[in-house]
Amino acid sequence: MPQLLKALGDPGRNLRGMTVVGTNGKGSTCAFAVSALAAAGMRIGSMPSPHLQHVTERIRINGEPVSSLACHHAFAKVEDTLRSTGLVVNVGGVHAAAAAVHFALSGVDLAVMEASIGGQRTAVNCFDTGVKVITGVGLDHQHLLGSTLGEIARNKAGIVRDGDHVVLGELPGEAAKAVDDVLSQHTELTVWRLHREIHCRPRTARDGHTVLEVATPHAVHQELPCPLRGEHQHRNLALAVAGIDALAERGLIRDISQEALRSGLAATRWPGRLELLAPARFGSWTGSLLLDSADNHQGVTAVAPEILTHSRGAEHTAIVFGALGYKNVATMLEPLPGDWPVVLTRVGHPNEAAPDAMRTALAPRRELHVREETADAVDHAVELVGDGGLVIVLGTHLLVGRVRELFQLPPG
Repeated sequence: MPQLLKALGDPGRNLRGMTVVGTNGKGSTCAFAVSALAAAGMRIGSMPSPHLQHVTERIRINGEPVSSLACHHAFAKVEDTLRSTGLVVNVGGVHAAAAAVHFALSGVDLAVMEASIGGQRTAVNCFDTGVKVITGVGLDHQHLLGSTLGEIARNKAGIVRDGDHVVLGELPGEAAKAVDDVLSQHTELTVWRLHREIHCRPRTARDGHTVLEVATPHAVHQELPCPLRGEHQHRNLALAVAGIDALAERGLIRDISQEALRSGLAATRWPGRLELLAPARFGSWTGSLLLDSADNHQGVTAVAPEILTHSRGAEHTAIVFGALGYKNVATMLEPLPGDWPVVLTRVGHPNEAAPDAMRTALAPRRELHVREETADAVDHAVELVGDGGLVIVLGTHLLVGRVRELFQLPPG
């Protein structure tokens, strides 16, 4: 990756901003940060990973995907350079390099970089943004990152460099110790931890909505709206605000006004994360559709309370589920009721979990159905719940993206 960037003219050499890693919550944290910074009048580049429907989602300016033409030009430059040099990088490296190329060409004030997997070897580790956020650590991608929380945490903490400002989310004991061990090997760090230097307090506003107070060593922010569903998003918002305060502490930005912060946070949208369509229509069916790309036990545990809340208003509920083959499918749906019917389907990836294999792994659940094609799986789920019922689409982003296309939802 460093050789590729050098051959491209080092398009990321002047990129400053924040890099976000973690097992879950990366995308939402980045979305909050981008929206708030853009509302303050800055031009913000970001590179979410993965995309749901179209590769243009991976290169964004102020939260909006770039045009297909701009995306094509950026990727073409990277691919031409790979051919001419004979260099080989992974897909994540190609995406990160293309984003850096576009940011250099179009000009950005700051970049918000999301790691795809891990930290130490992730492609975005080639960019010295200055602020590093670790949202959390859980058991996922063990085949790449290690089999224990400590090993995974050390890998993610590998994103840190001397002199960085580090923002840490909630970390279980083993992971916290591993991260502290890595941080102790660096010099001139500033470290803010959730529940220590960073505090987040929810309260109910007069209109009945929940607003947050987020306090960091830099500032106290009050009456912050959180438009994304689920209490776990409160933590993600707090980390995003702390990351913004860290940028100000480093002198990379001026303090943004509370008005801009609130309006930016309120405007945050992040498709495929507890995304509710009500009413939703599929053929002659009318009901509710809830989409979430949680694809590990920790992620499903986080969104389960919100899913259960929505299910109380529906007479019948069913799940459409798909996953990649290396995921621990057996435990993924444990946080959800065992008597909900589950329709298992393919997700169109070479490493997908086969529906029959998932049925074996999920055998303790009461009612399992298999439909090979996504459209057939959704069609069967709506038959199971009937009009007014709730269909939950859960699992890999690949499935969520396919269902968004079925319901003709635009990429975003």
